[in-house]
This record gives sequence, C-alpha cells and structure tokens, in this order.
Amino acid sequence: MTLTADSPPPVMPVQATTAILPQRGPGDRLSALFWRHPNVLLAALLILPLAWLGIVYLGSLAALLLQSFYSIDEFSGQIVREFTLRTYLELLRPANMDIIIRTVSMAAAVTLGAAVIAFPIAYFAARYARGHWKALFYLGVMLPLWSSYLVKVYAWKLILAREGIITWAADAVGASAVLAAILSLPVIGGTSLSTSYLGTWLVFLYVWLPYMILPMQAALERVPQSMLEASADLGASRWQTFRTVIFPLAMPGIIAGSIFTFSLTLGDYIIPQIVGSSRRFIGQAVYQLQGTAGNIPLAAAFAVVPIVIMLIYLTIARRKGAFDAL
Repeated sequence: MTLTADSPPPVMPVQATTAILPQRGPGDRLSALFWRHPNVLLAALLILPLAWLGIVYLGSLAALLLQSFYSIDEFSGQIVREFTLRTYLELLRPANMDIIIRTVSMAAAVTLGAAVIAFPIAYFAARYARGHWKALFYLGVMLPLWSSYLVKVYAWKLILAREGIITWAADAVGASAVLAAILSLPVIGGTSLSTSYLGTWLVFLYVWLPYMILPMQAALERVPQSMLEASADLGASRWQTFRTVIFPLAMPGIIAGSIFTFSLTLGDYIIPQIVGSSRRFIGQAVYQLQGTAGNIPLAAAFAVVPIVIMLIYLTIARRKGAFDAL
C-alpha cells in the first residue's frame, strides 16, 4: 500500500486486555453483605446492647420481682421459695408504710421545690441569655455535676451542721432565733439542719436541681416568640400571658424534669444516710434489709414500690408529652 502525504496513518489493531482485580478478602465480602442487606447490619449492631438489656437489666428486674413473692421463715431466717403475697402484706404495716409515705413525700417536696427554683433560671436562659451568657449558663448548671457525689453530700453536712456556716451566718446577722424557730417545727425540724428533714430536702434539692433546669430550659426555648407577641397584642397582661401561654407550653419540660428529680429521690439512700434523722427512706430500707437483716424478699418488695410508682408516673408524663422535652 502506497502512502501519500495527505493519507492518514494506518490504524493498528488494539488487543483486548483483562483488568486485574485484587482478590476479595473476608472483610470485602462482609462489607458487601452488609451493603446488600442493611437489616443484617442493623441486627449486628443491636444484638449486643439488646442482649445486655434483656439478660442483665430485665433479667435482674425479673429476679427482683420473683424474690418479692417469696417469704422468710421468722424462726430459721431462711428464705421460703414458695409463691406468696405475705411479703407485700408486710408493706402495709405502720412502720413500713411510714417509710413509703416519708419517701414519696420527700420526693414530691424536692420536685416541687426544684420546679419553683428552676423556672426563673430556665426562663432567663431561654429568653435573655445569648452568646457568652448562654455558655456561662450551661457551665454554671453542669459544673456541680462534674464533682463527686459523696464530696458534695459531705460538704453539705458540714455546711448544715450546728457549727457550720449557716449557723455562723445566722448568729452574725442576728437571725439565730429564726433558725431556732425553724428547727423547732415538729416535722421538718431537728437538733440542727444536718439532722433534720429540712436539711435532707436542701441537699436533695441542690444535687438534683440541674436535672430540672435543663429540660425546662429546652421546653421554654420551643415557645414561639410570635405567640407572646400575639398575647400582648390582644391586651393580655404579663401574668395572663404566663398563665395561658408560657406555663402550658412549658409543662412538658417541667414534667420531664420531675421524672429525674422524683425518681432519683425515691431510690437514693446515701443522702438520707449522711444528712437527716435516723428515720429510714426506701433506699435505706432496701440496703439494710438485704444486707444487715438478710430479709431479701422484703427488700425486693420495697424495691418494687418505686418501680410501680414510676411506671404510673411515666405513663402520665407520656400522655402529657413530657418525653418530647427530654
């Protein structure tokens, strides 16, 4: 074939080549399996947490419930593993009922006090705090949670003691008679604040207050500013706006915070052990019955009481939309 200057160069045939792929390992095959079947990946991620929840958590609760239907032989002190409701009937004794009523009353008082104190703090943070002030608010609320629980309780015991700073401050300002009058009250009083129900309430309130502030602040931030402006345009006073707009919309946050304060107070036994009188709460009764007395069935029956109370409380809170504010 004769080539001229204007003719194109000849086209050489192209040989087909086969791409060399790296050999697939077990990890590649497993990744492909998860990609094709995402439900398998979801099951693999959840199997260990669900196993822990089912075996350790729910299993222990089932064992606790089962133990509460046993009884103890008063002569030998041995557990009688026969189904009976006699242990629950023991909860109706006056001494045991006093423990239950005392604990529930303290939990309700702590929850109410936390709601009253936390609301203005949460409202200021939600409506007025901006920038660095907002960061300072979160730091101030969260900072007490970073310190040791026992350190805080023992510090409050020293603060509330007869020789503590509160007594010293009352003497300095001439209010010792007021403090003595408070301590002489029949229910909440005592020889000093550290041995009174009032002191126990103050320590509970200090320790659990952040758990009330944060859900309440989150709920108040969800209140639209336009609704407050519309209330003002319609001639409502500030009190009417608070009563008809702010408070109903903030109620889920209040209930959400009360879940923490109420339940944590119900089950706590360290604070009443360190601060307060010798009268027991449910947590102390459970600790002493299963430890010192060895009456595990009655301890289990006492432990079931807060569970039942919180199940009822959570059912009501769910209907009020409290879980949306968590």
